[in-house]
Amino acid sequence: MEDREYIQSLVEKSRVAQKAFEKFTQQQVDDVVKAIAKTVYDNAELLAKMAVEETRMGVYEDKVKKCRGKASIIWNHIKDKKTVGVISYNSETGVAEVAKPMGVIGLVTPCTNPIVTPMCNAMFALKGRNAVIIAPHPRAKKETAFLIDLFKKNIACYGVPDDLIQFLENPTPDMTGLLMKAVDAIVATGGMGMVRAAYSSGKPAYGVGAGNVQCIVDKGVDFKAAVPKIIAGRIFDNGIICSGEQTVIAHESEYDKIIAEFKANGAYYTENAQETERLRKAIFPDGVMNKNLVGQSIQKVAEIAGITLPAGTKLILVKSKAPGEADVLNEEKMCPVIATFKYKTFEEAVDIANANLDVAGKGHSVSIHSDDKEHIEYAANRIPVCRVLINQVCSTMNGGSFFNGFAPTTTLGCGSWGNNSISENLDYKHLINITRIGYYMKDNHQPTDAELWG
Repeated sequence: MEDREYIQSLVEKSRVAQKAFEKFTQQQVDDVVKAIAKTVYDNAELLAKMAVEETRMGVYEDKVKKCRGKASIIWNHIKDKKTVGVISYNSETGVAEVAKPMGVIGLVTPCTNPIVTPMCNAMFALKGRNAVIIAPHPRAKKETAFLIDLFKKNIACYGVPDDLIQFLENPTPDMTGLLMKAVDAIVATGGMGMVRAAYSSGKPAYGVGAGNVQCIVDKGVDFKAAVPKIIAGRIFDNGIICSGEQTVIAHESEYDKIIAEFKANGAYYTENAQETERLRKAIFPDGVMNKNLVGQSIQKVAEIAGITLPAGTKLILVKSKAPGEADVLNEEKMCPVIATFKYKTFEEAVDIANANLDVAGKGHSVSIHSDDKEHIEYAANRIPVCRVLINQVCSTMNGGSFFNGFAPTTTLGCGSWGNNSISENLDYKHLINITRIGYYMKDNHQPTDAELWG
């Protein structure tokens, strides 16, 4: 069967399944969505092991935590949300909202996150009574096939159509491109080339922007509390999370103390010109991130760079020569390496962050460790990002947490800065259509010309 016929067959089966699923009640829908989350939660260890073995990137223990954590927080967030029938009524405006499915949703998923991204976006799509076709990265197709088989087995008891969740068995870029043109809406999580293809498909699309999270440590903050959080974020899953901290921007009067705290917590710090240059060439040969170091251990990075690390080293800190385009190390490094900077004023710290974001990562996120609300709001007003996370582990909490109000997700919109259609965390609400009923409000006051124009 040719690719076009294969895609057409999948979509036709999805449409039949979706029409049947559309008749499900809210409780029936929620039973199915909960089962998707519980599948990943209950099989976290097996799925994590398979993901590391097939993709050859990331950390098994971190993937287990990610499976259980994301399954829990996403289900907790959406379990009580209404997506069937009338979902809201505003007595002040007289507007009622009725939720309806979009239809067949194409989910493009990355090899860096082959478990929780399909889980998360399938949960959002199914919550809206849509059908799903997943286009995995070729490097994660076995994991995806196994995961979808588990999903199907665990939701079969709720009477769902067998074709409600489908996937591309032998995905290629061309096949994924055909899928994107055939479905009703797309969620594309992966490389920027695939995201651009989604936006060019002619169908409604939600994509993600590149990450390059700048981390500002405010003067006077408890850096003994901040440093372990930054380390935890940078080394999580060997640095493949787009929300992982990429820099440490510290006040010049506290820089040495903060670096000492990093060292005390397992970091290796270098200002050595030769070591720094070897790191540049190892991580960014020809100025592009080395695909063979994505999600690899710090020991592997050091080996390629010809650097000898002390036993127990968790990450490498390397002093950047200047912000922005002056140093390739200021870009997103998908391995446990952080670039460091000194600043004199908080305003300069923000300027450093902006210079680095102008190179890569504009629209995504900034991490700030601070107790100064004025500084926090100054940064939020001047840095072109969609998320400013305060005093938290950015890589694991930026996509939602039990301890912040961000919508739990694995797909983080970056607004127009990142060439994305949304400037918030993707949620179930983005995968439903809404019909609005406008009731006549006979008691409303129509202002006079004097009231309007003075």
